[in-house]
Amino acid sequence: MATVKVSEAEKVYILHGIRDDLRVDGRGCEDYRHMEIETDVVSNTDGSAKVSLGHTAVLVGVKADIGKPRPMVPDEGYLEFFVDCSANATPEFEGRGGDELGTELSNTLYKVFDNKHSVDLKSLCISAGEHCWVLYVDVLLLQCDGNLYDAISVAVKAALFNTKIPRVHISADEEGTKEIELSDDPYDCMRLNVENVPCVVTLCKVGHRHVVDATLQEKACSVASLIISVTHKGTVTCMRKTGGGSLDPESIFEMTEAGKRVGKALHAPLMTLLQEEESLGKKRLKVGFLG
Repeated sequence: MATVKVSEAEKVYILHGIRDDLRVDGRGCEDYRHMEIETDVVSNTDGSAKVSLGHTAVLVGVKADIGKPRPMVPDEGYLEFFVDCSANATPEFEGRGGDELGTELSNTLYKVFDNKHSVDLKSLCISAGEHCWVLYVDVLLLQCDGNLYDAISVAVKAALFNTKIPRVHISADEEGTKEIELSDDPYDCMRLNVENVPCVVTLCKVGHRHVVDATLQEKACSVASLIISVTHKGTVTCMRKTGGGSLDPESIFEMTEAGKRVGKALHAPLMTLLQEEESLGKKRLKVGFLG
């Protein structure tokens, strides 16, 4: 992951500010930076979204394709994730520098999103044991300024909300062979229910306190981080600790409670924004770089 070097004087300044609940950019310990979300930005996908969180920028595209269900769950579809760390995001991603981070991010996304509690996978089944929808979720990191997990999770949720899956009609010939026909009508489509799709909240332990949406400078002062995925009801679905430092039980409890509180508060305005943008239809003003 992209890193920056800070001097001892800068570390002391950052630590003392966080101790007094006043960060370098004026935010409190549980405040996010300014976030911008735009959906339907890539024309050749079934759903897409671009999210900017501070100077972190993420583009997500979702492509629906017909595949074969997994043997263990023949009546469910599934999601496939691929994360590409663009060399434009940071020089550290040049060559194969971003491959390890891309794999790490993909594995975390699988745990957070590819389960029946997050997405209604049964709705992706076309014919049990034979055909199902496979959603290929491609994530492109355009710019890196810390807090990748949170930005990616919001972008994935927005892209899944924007995804339109063609309606399927199954017919059988005289020999009993099934034929699948996809509707040509762009309005005859299936939409995913993303209400239960969680958002990820990353909390970094800095000194004796923890902060949400850490910048690269704050991340450099952090000993360890806790990545928590939270639903709109405040339920924790996944938790992962990163960083070389340790966390005592009291800190883990406090960070978990803060993550639940922040994550629950994030869902309502996000869904309101997505629904408002959807209601505008073609009147929606595209303001992103792909507009």
